[in-house]
Amino acid sequence: MASLKETDTQDQVNLSSHLRRMARMQPFKRAVCYPVKRDSRGRLAYSHLTFLQLEQESDCVARGMEKAGILRGTRAFLMVKPGPEFFVLTFALFKVGAVPVLVEPAMGLKRILGCLKESEPEAFIGMPSAHILRKLYPGYFKSVKTCVTVGHSWFWGGRSLNEIRELPWRPYRIANTRKNEIAAILFTAGTTGTAKGTIYTHGIFEAQLRHIKSHFLITPDEVDLPTFSFFALFDPALGMTAIIPDMDPTRPDKVDPDDIIEPILNQGVTNIFVSPGLLHRVGCYGKERGIKLPSLKRVISTGAPSAASSIEAFATMLRSDVEIHTPYGATEAIPVSSIGSKEILSETKKLSEQGFGICIGRPLKGIEMRIIRILDEPILSWSENLMVTDGDIGEIVVSGDLVTSRYYNRPRDEAFSKIRAADRIWHRMGDLGWKDTKGRFWFCGLKSHRVQTEKGTLFTIPCETVFNNHPEVHRSALVGVGELQNQTPVICIELEGEKSKTEKHKIREELLQLSRKNEQTRHIQTILFPKSFPLDARDDTRILREKLAAWAEKQLQAP
Repeated sequence: MASLKETDTQDQVNLSSHLRRMARMQPFKRAVCYPVKRDSRGRLAYSHLTFLQLEQESDCVARGMEKAGILRGTRAFLMVKPGPEFFVLTFALFKVGAVPVLVEPAMGLKRILGCLKESEPEAFIGMPSAHILRKLYPGYFKSVKTCVTVGHSWFWGGRSLNEIRELPWRPYRIANTRKNEIAAILFTAGTTGTAKGTIYTHGIFEAQLRHIKSHFLITPDEVDLPTFSFFALFDPALGMTAIIPDMDPTRPDKVDPDDIIEPILNQGVTNIFVSPGLLHRVGCYGKERGIKLPSLKRVISTGAPSAASSIEAFATMLRSDVEIHTPYGATEAIPVSSIGSKEILSETKKLSEQGFGICIGRPLKGIEMRIIRILDEPILSWSENLMVTDGDIGEIVVSGDLVTSRYYNRPRDEAFSKIRAADRIWHRMGDLGWKDTKGRFWFCGLKSHRVQTEKGTLFTIPCETVFNNHPEVHRSALVGVGELQNQTPVICIELEGEKSKTEKHKIREELLQLSRKNEQTRHIQTILFPKSFPLDARDDTRILREKLAAWAEKQLQAP
């Protein structure tokens, strides 16, 4: 039987301890490599921190944070661009046992301020441009007691990062944080509602690290190109070199493909995390030019389902043995399942085109996934009676060691998102899907996007795929107009290129014929052609359906 001391030690986890271990194993390997300038020919020059330098820098900053009043449990709102300071600060906060609060910059100023106010941070760490917000919107910063500027500190007060660094370097004692202790607060994007602060414990970070490493077979000798700041945090802990791309992280879909291809070719990148929009943009660019990326061992596309055509295009740049993985998850639970490009292109793509949804693969080892009845109210406790028969569409729920159990100060959202069981928490993904006979799960759209008509419920992804098969359709979006349970289904079509009224009329008739031939779409009789779709600022593969539904309703009401 383990002693109390041994049990306590086993319960102590901290992501920064993995950085320390890697600094001992491979001190002079590059940990973070980042672009600093371009020469007269437009070529990038890079600088870097080794694992030893990152370890020592974060030690110095952690010690300074303590003296500045950033202590264990302190919530610290972090607004720093991807780069060396982001890594140093985040690992310093983990070492102290403080709680970094992270948001996606692309969610927009209004939402960022809302997240700031809701998380009640006691410290604010950011670039000079972020600190200007303190003067413009002082009401949102009432809880902040300590301010640190990454750069020059001007009229807004506080101290700079350079000022709080404690030199000379001395080893810093990492806080003995526990598995269930709050490690960070990560806000959801809030694309379909209010952004929610998801509580990450040190145990959840540990579980994510373990699952990512084991499922994708990542080794410490690798080089990563992370286009998501969140996933970049795992690189030093995994022993991977992180090459920071020269791109606007708020607009990955607008990236210059050469700014992704250049570091892959010149830095020997073996792994890349991308959004579906970036995958599509770079894939099409590379396919057209016959570009090859021989160093890549894997591509991981996450954030939303990736279109098979995007996967197909990007795959032309890869060696035949390399896969594009499309893991499924959410801020509250990621990754929970995954599928590779070989299975998608050889098998599930054909089924998706027939309206079966998008295959999101099988659960990762140790993760449980279920399909339950579609309900819009809280579920107080778990029951096997909630589950539907395999093959039926319902809500996807997940459970496992990387699944979060709480939101920060949002008990109502917890009630709608979490199902309590005797020995676990089930998280309701808010996504609809079904399970096939091979144990694979299929995504059919968001629960909030389903269209409830008097003749039955329609699901976005299966219906849209039917219309997307038409050669003149760039993409489509199903929305509902009218009162729930009696909505009129409307399919909005974005065409390939400009079309005349006569051409649109012909295409509409062809689409209606397609619709009548499929059981899922035969009751859709209204087709609209908006000039463009309202899209998520972070990824142009995400359609803002609520805005599109409001536009469609106005069109139907017009005389």
